[in-house]
Amino acid sequence: MHYSVMLSEAIEGLNIKDDGTYVDATLGYAGHSSEVLKRLKRGFLFAFDQDMEAIKYSEKKLSEISLNFRIIHSNFEKLKSKLEEEKVTEVDGILFDLGLSSPQIDDASRGFSFMNDAKLDMRMNKESKKSAYNIVNEYDKDSLAKIFYEYGEEKLSGVIARKIVDYRKNKPIETTTELVEIIKSSVGANYFFKNHPEREIFQAIRIEVNDELKVLEKVLPDAIDLLKKGGRISVITFHSLEDRIVKKIFKKYSEVDQIFKGMPDIPEEYKPKIKLINKKPILPSEKELNENSRSRSAKLRIIERIW
Repeated sequence: MHYSVMLSEAIEGLNIKDDGTYVDATLGYAGHSSEVLKRLKRGFLFAFDQDMEAIKYSEKKLSEISLNFRIIHSNFEKLKSKLEEEKVTEVDGILFDLGLSSPQIDDASRGFSFMNDAKLDMRMNKESKKSAYNIVNEYDKDSLAKIFYEYGEEKLSGVIARKIVDYRKNKPIETTTELVEIIKSSVGANYFFKNHPEREIFQAIRIEVNDELKVLEKVLPDAIDLLKKGGRISVITFHSLEDRIVKKIFKKYSEVDQIFKGMPDIPEEYKPKIKLINKKPILPSEKELNENSRSRSAKLRIIERIW
């Protein structure tokens, strides 16, 4: 079963108008999209996803609610250009749910989870050429250590990277279980069972495979540009690196440029484009945490375009 994290908070945050144009940049299995579509009478929803399995499922699910939607098979990195192809240059709201959907995690064959034995894959878009197998078997020691440290914030990144490189001299690393065992043997059982470094390493590899953080940094300014005055963006993040990027970009666009701070007449183009609807991130409720442990790291930030 797929559970949409902070469903009501994210949808309420969009302040939906029934004749508005909305974008779900991360369709998944249509949990959030369904709720948006239910609120639209004359409005329209565009939804993005790179996973054809999710698209096929969601197309059917959304069709049972309304036909006022279009699914675009693309990474949300191309949000602006793909909407321009649809003759859409401004929208009333955009939603980003940056978590993996439960079916992706639970499908062992996708190789996202360290708890299921599967081939190393982790591609959100199955047509993509770069997979977890390529990273684990082809990146040099320093490159591996860098992504483990930067994207996984794992303090024994260098030790783990060295062990991976040593191991693959004899044979390629092919499965998730094999990689978990290498991580365990590199850090020792005590550290492994106390700190669970495999979580951080798998997260880091997944981010690298799908270029997640660079794509997020690129798309958020585009998303802000697409908003009409009064339009809103809701972003749900699941780890500190994502949240840091969202917080930094929203801060930049919600503050007066340093050059003009304190001046009585600020040129229009240098005034803040957005305002923060919540200064601190919204966190899941106790009820949600009890129902879905995967929501424990989620944070929701919402902004509104002011000119």
